[in-house]
Amino acid sequence: MEGAGFLSYLKTIFSFNEAQPLLFTQFYFWAFFFVVFAGFSQLCNRRLMRNAFLFLVSLFFYFKTSGLFVLILIFSTFYNFFAAKGIAASRKQWGRRLWLYVGVCINLAVLFYFKYAYFFTDVYNNLFHTHFKVFNYLAYWANAFDVHHFSVDVILLPVGISFFTFQAISYVVDVYRGEIAPVRNILDFGFYISFFPGLVAGPIVRASQFVPQIYKPYSLSRRQFGLAVFWILNGLLKKMILSDYLAVNFIDRVFANPLMYTGFENLMALFAYSLQVYADFSGYTDIAIGVAMLMGFQLPKNFNSPYKAQNPSQFWKRWHISLSNWLKDYLYIPLGGNRRAGVATYLMIVSILLIVIFLAKQLWVTVLVVSVVAVLTVCLVVFPKTRKAINTNINMMNTMLFGGLWHGASWNFMIWGGLNGLGILAYKIWRNRSDLQKLLLTLSLFLLFLLMKLFLPAPIFNLAAVWSGIFFAGTLVGVLYRTFCKKEVRWASVAWSVLMTFVFVTFTRLFFRSGSNLNPAEANEVAWQTAQNMVAQIGGKWDVSLIPSILYEYKNIFLLFALGMLVHWLPERFKRRYRLVFAHLPRPVVLLLTVVCIFVIYQFVTSDLQSFIYFQF
Repeated sequence: MEGAGFLSYLKTIFSFNEAQPLLFTQFYFWAFFFVVFAGFSQLCNRRLMRNAFLFLVSLFFYFKTSGLFVLILIFSTFYNFFAAKGIAASRKQWGRRLWLYVGVCINLAVLFYFKYAYFFTDVYNNLFHTHFKVFNYLAYWANAFDVHHFSVDVILLPVGISFFTFQAISYVVDVYRGEIAPVRNILDFGFYISFFPGLVAGPIVRASQFVPQIYKPYSLSRRQFGLAVFWILNGLLKKMILSDYLAVNFIDRVFANPLMYTGFENLMALFAYSLQVYADFSGYTDIAIGVAMLMGFQLPKNFNSPYKAQNPSQFWKRWHISLSNWLKDYLYIPLGGNRRAGVATYLMIVSILLIVIFLAKQLWVTVLVVSVVAVLTVCLVVFPKTRKAINTNINMMNTMLFGGLWHGASWNFMIWGGLNGLGILAYKIWRNRSDLQKLLLTLSLFLLFLLMKLFLPAPIFNLAAVWSGIFFAGTLVGVLYRTFCKKEVRWASVAWSVLMTFVFVTFTRLFFRSGSNLNPAEANEVAWQTAQNMVAQIGGKWDVSLIPSILYEYKNIFLLFALGMLVHWLPERFKRRYRLVFAHLPRPVVLLLTVVCIFVIYQFVTSDLQSFIYFQF
C-alpha cells in the first residue's frame, strides 16, 4: 500500500494538472525551485551539464504550466536552432535570405495558428459569407493516438507563446544580421529559449544579451544574493498585495458588471487597474530577475517606473521595455523608422486598417477609416511638404497598432494600440508649439467637445469635455505663470505632465482590460459591450452625495491604491539606495525580513490565486 501511495504521489508530481500550474505565487513553485537550485549547485561549475540540466527542468516547468503544449516549445527550440545553423552555413546571400524568411514565417505561422485562428476564420466568413468554425487539426491528429482525449472544437492558447516566439525570431534575425554567431550546442540553445524564470511572461531576452552568459563560470556575490532576494520579495509584494488584492476585492467586480456600480466606482476601478496591471506584470519580472540572479544570470530590466513618464512617447520607453525594443529593432526600424516609408509600410498599414474594419463590424468605423485614408492620400499627392511628416509617423502608427494586435486579435486591443499611437503623435505635435499655440489648441479642443456634448449628447463627449476642460485650465495656468512671473516651477510642470500622461494611459487601459481574460471567440462583442457600459457610467450623471459612503466602504482599497502610487513615484535614487542597503544587510537580518514579508503577504492571500495577467499573451 505504501508503495502504491508513493507511486501515486510521483504520478501527481510528474503529471499536468491545469488547476495547479507552477505559478511564482504558489508554494509548489518554490518547492520546485528549491529542488532545482539544489541540483544546480552541484552542476554550476560544469557548464554543459548545468545548461542541459536547466534546459530539462525548464521543459518540465513549462509542462507543469501548459501540459502537452511543451511540444510546441520543443519544436521551436529544434527548428530555430537548425534555421540559424542554415543561415550561418549558407555561402550565398539568397540562401541566407531563404533560411531567414522560412524561419520567420514558420515561427509566425505557429503563433498565428494558436493566437489568431478565430480572427482569420471570422474574416474568411465575412468575406465569402460562409459559416466555418474553428477546427483544431493538431487535436484531431493527436486523437489518432489517444482517442477523443483532445477537443477539436477549440484552439487553446499556449502560455507564453508570444514571448518565446518573439525571442526565437530575434535570434534568427540577429544571426542573419551577423550580430551573433549561432549557438553551437542544441542543449545550450534550448536552455536560452526555455530558461524558466522568464519563459511564460518575459522579458523577451535577446540572444546577444543572454547567450554570452551561458559560457561564463558561475558566480554569486553577497551583494548579488541580497539583490536577488530583494527582487523576489519585491515582486511577490507587488503581485499578491497590490495586484491580487485590488483585483479580487474591487476591480474584477466592477469590470464584470459596470452597470451595477456608480460612475465614481467605475472611474476608480479604471485607475486601480492601471496600478494592478503594472504591479502584476512588473511583479512577475522582478521575481524572474531575482530567481535568475540566484543562478548567476542577468535578465534585462523590463520596467522603469512607467507612471513617472511625462508623455506617451516616454511611457513606452519605460513600460514593457523588452517588447518596445523588440518592436523598434525588428519592425519600426526595418520599415524605415522616422526616415522613410516604403512599400512594406503602406502594405502593412492597409492590412491593419482592413483588420480594424473586420474586427469592428461597424459602418461608422469603415467610413472613418476610408475618410482618414482619403485625406492622407490627398496630402501625400497635393502637399509634398507633408509627405515626410506622414511617412515618418506612419511607421510609428504601424508599430503601435501591431503592438495592440500582438496582445490579441480583438477590436479593443486595436483601439488600445491606436490610441497610444495617436497619443505619441499628438505629443510630437504638441512639444514644438509655442505657449500661445498650446493655449489655442487646448481651447479649441475644449470648445469642440463642449459643442459635441451640447448638440450630440453622449457619455463619451461628456468625458471628453471634462478632460479637455481640465487640460485647458492647466495649460492656461502654466502659460499665465510663465508670462507674468518670467519663470517656470519645474516640479509643478513635471507633476502636471506626469498626471496628464497617467490619466491618458489609464483611459486607454479601458479597452485593454475589457479585451483581456476572454475567449477569443467572444472577445470582440463582450469586450466592446463592457467598454461601452463603463464609458456610459463614467460619462453619465453622477450622484455626488454617494461618494463619501463609497470612499468609506472601499477605504482599504483606496488607501492601498494611494500607497502603491506613492511608492511608485518615489525618486529612483531613493529606491536604489534602499535596494543596496537591503543587499548589504547581514544574512540573518535578510532571513528575518524575508519571514516578515512572507507573513505580511500571507495576510493578503486570496482563496483563489490569480494568474499573472500577461500569461494570456
